[in-house]
Order: sequence, then structure tokens, then C-alpha cells
Amino acid sequence: MSSFVLKIIAIISMVFDHGGYVLFKSISPFNYIGRIAFPIFAFQITEGYIHTSNFKKYCIRLFVFALISQIPYSLFLSKISNNIYVLNIFFTLLFGLASIYVYDIINKSNIFSNFKNCNSLKKCLGICLAIIIGILGNIANVDYGFWGIAVIFMFYLFKNDKPAMVISFITACIIKYGIEIIKYGFNISYIFLCIFTMLSIVFILLYNKKQGKKAKYLFYAFYPVHLLIFYFLFNII
Repeated sequence: MSSFVLKIIAIISMVFDHGGYVLFKSISPFNYIGRIAFPIFAFQITEGYIHTSNFKKYCIRLFVFALISQIPYSLFLSKISNNIYVLNIFFTLLFGLASIYVYDIINKSNIFSNFKNCNSLKKCLGICLAIIIGILGNIANVDYGFWGIAVIFMFYLFKNDKPAMVISFITACIIKYGIEIIKYGFNISYIFLCIFTMLSIVFILLYNKKQGKKAKYLFYAFYPVHLLIFYFLFNII
């Protein structure tokens, strides 16, 4: 399964998620399907980091579309939530990208070179800094919060260890929805949301490390456009 196919699956899932709110005005089976989207996008951001030929341009592109998408995202949020002061998913991806970058910088540096376990120390410091970035993202109120940034980082941290990637991701999903149940009380919908979020790892494991068709700006442009369309549909339906 190529990167292009993964993105198409994520986009379709995202349409189900947001379209579900338009049709049902609340959590529905459409939103269960929608849980597949973010983990795939999170995984894709790690692949983008690994394969980009220009990290600076990659960051700028994400930031520009984060700014472009914020008004459509806030308009859409105004129809489904009382809290419109949330930064859209591009900001989440940016914070996740920053956590990966900082971790890599630390691990490639000469810090702790005089210590016996310098590599372990560098990894620990890199992970600590990534956690701090995740906390900052949570304070900034990005979509999916600390959890979203952590998932991006974990996909990168365990990129060469598939069992560890699967175990860490499933654990993160259980923790996320376990906290939701503790905070808001048990609801069967949390179980289905958790299961479908975990289901995304199946598609990720099928990734064949090939790009497939080139559509660099497909997701970038689709995201704000589809949010605006759904916002207007809210006012019609």
C-alpha cells in the first residue's frame, strides 16, 4: 500500500468523520470510521520528515496551510462545539514534526560524548524535549492535544521496530479513551472510537514504503476546502 493510497484512505475517513456531524449533529458510526484518519496522517508526517529533501520548506508549507485552514476549522467547530479556540490539525502535525526534529538533533550531536552511556543519555534527553514540545502543543490547544503529538513522535521513534510501534500505539489509544471514560463516564461509543482508532494501525502496517502517485498538495488543499463545504452544509441542512 503506497503513501498515496494511505492518504486517500485517511481523507475518506476524515470526510466520514466531519460529514457525520453534519448529518447526525452528534457522535455516530460515521465518527467511528473517522478515527482512522489522524493516525495515518501522523504516520505520514514521520515519512515526510524522513524523505523530505528540504526540511525548512516542509515546515513552511505546513505552517502556511495551518494558517489558511484555521478560519475554516473554527467555523466548522462553531457548529459542533462550544470551544472554537482549538488549533487545526496542521498545527498538531507541526508540533509533532518539531518533536521529531529536536529528538534527531540531540541524537546526532556530540553532547554527553564523554559519558560511557552517551547514546542512551542522548535518547533520554531527546525524548524529554519531545515531551516538553507535546506539553506546549497541549497548552496551545492543538487538535488531539498532547496525545496527537505523542503519536507522531512514537511512530518515528519506533519506525524500525514494528512490534514496538503497534504495542505503543494500542497502549496510547487505550490510555486516551480510558481517560475520556474517567472524565465523562462510561459510554459504549468510547469503546467503538477506541477500536476504530486502533484499526488504523492495520493500514499503516500495509505501507510498502513507496510514494505512489504524486499529489503533494492534495491533503493540504482538501482540508480547508472540505471544512468550508461542511460549514455551509450545516447552515442548509
